Amino acid sequence: MSSDPRLHGLSAQAQHWLGLASEAIERRDPGAADAALTQARLLVATHPEYLRLLGLVRYLQRRHDEALAAFRLAFASRPTDPSILVNLATVLRDAGQVDDAVATLHQACTLAPGFAPAWNNLGLLLSGQGAVGEANAAYARALACEPGHIRARTGYAETLNNLGRTEEAVRELRQVLRAQPMTVQAWTVLSNIKTAQLTAEEAAWLERVFVAPGIGEDDRVRLGFALAKALEDQDRYDAAFDTYRAANAIKRRTLPWNAQAFSRHVDALIAAFSTPLHAAPPTLGSEVIFVVSLPRAGSTLTEQILASHPDVEGAEELPDLQRVLDAESQRLGAELAQWAPRAGGADWQRLGQEYLQRTAHWRQSRPHFSDKSLDTWRHLGAAAAMLPGARFVHVFRDPVETCLSCFRQLFDQGHAYSYDLADMAAYWRDYDRLMRFWRERHPQQLHDFGYEALLANPEQEIRRLLAFCGLPFDAGCLGFHKTRRSVRTVSAAQVREPLRGDTARAERYGARLASLRQALAGAPPLQPSR
Repeated sequence: MSSDPRLHGLSAQAQHWLGLASEAIERRDPGAADAALTQARLLVATHPEYLRLLGLVRYLQRRHDEALAAFRLAFASRPTDPSILVNLATVLRDAGQVDDAVATLHQACTLAPGFAPAWNNLGLLLSGQGAVGEANAAYARALACEPGHIRARTGYAETLNNLGRTEEAVRELRQVLRAQPMTVQAWTVLSNIKTAQLTAEEAAWLERVFVAPGIGEDDRVRLGFALAKALEDQDRYDAAFDTYRAANAIKRRTLPWNAQAFSRHVDALIAAFSTPLHAAPPTLGSEVIFVVSLPRAGSTLTEQILASHPDVEGAEELPDLQRVLDAESQRLGAELAQWAPRAGGADWQRLGQEYLQRTAHWRQSRPHFSDKSLDTWRHLGAAAAMLPGARFVHVFRDPVETCLSCFRQLFDQGHAYSYDLADMAAYWRDYDRLMRFWRERHPQQLHDFGYEALLANPEQEIRRLLAFCGLPFDAGCLGFHKTRRSVRTVSAAQVREPLRGDTARAERYGARLASLRQALAGAPPLQPSR
């Protein structure tokens, strides 16, 4: 008979089938789990453990409604089991019901204050929502319940870094890796702290593990990016490039990218927005500062400068503009480039007001907020029609450095173009021509803010930036690295340091980047606004 208290009172046969189902779920085999539960159903169709496992199977099968129903029935039958609430919250989160998921996890933590998985999952969810301080506290509670909870300690370290406590974060991550060296997420978080130097010993260990047999592709990719960072820290740039190339190639197989199709998408946007639109009223959106850029081009630094001003809240990468436009495309059954030329002023005003309503949270304590979503460069024409009073700060740096930096970064999701240098170069050229088009269409709303120009003359460029945004000069923006706020991007540690002139990497890779340089040649250099 099983020692699992959740199975007490069941027949040996029922325990057998439920045990098989549980094992199949552990190895993420929903087919085998479903078959075992079909047998168990004949014996225990209303038992809470059967219902819990059924919910897990339906979740693995992405049948979210059925999973939610099963977990709710299970909890109704066993209202003292916090693990059911944790499972329920996971499905709610994936179904987009984030507020309900947070409430469910709070319920689990109240029901069982000593249950570490509930606090850990709450930390994970809060962190994803930008509530970094609350997430840090939740992870701390998980560790108080279970000091050896590796996922909670990794999450705790990540939030420490987001809050600016970088040295503590590095210590926590190395504590995790001493206890369990194969904690791949800890390696990912550690290598993403750009100011932390990985040691020669860590590089040697990662070199051995990266080529070891029996590692899943996702883990090998993560270990590869960590190894490449460690090799860079040892000035082994040839080996680092080979490792980046190998890890990127593995990732590229899982994220196909069609550069020609994307180029046609940019063509369609240019055609759609080439004629004047009937925009919303001219002052709508004057609260908004859009920071527009490719990844790894300086957008986090720019937002840190702006958020150091007492009148600006830094909201980071908001999904709201994309969601408003996607919802309108779904309503109309057409892509943005198809419906934008037909939209009237009332349509754009409605969409702009919806965006402002969705983002009202960011204006509770300060009159302006910055939105640095990495999709805005594609949607700038639509955003300008929705919010004619908004300002767009276009952040850019040297194109070779930008493309290389993206190639060196393992993103949490998306950015399929970044895992091949030829695709990355093609993507940059499409971005460049679209941004030049937007500049011609919206010269009064768009300010070019160059990273290299900022390094060369920080005060001059920051004064110009603030003047464009309609903000009085504030000396705090010059000391941006002293501003205390949570930052959730991989640049979190970098923006808490003064400006440095040694962040360029392309020269260290020499001839390895010859094809990238050739692919980017010919475009006129971008210049900051004057």
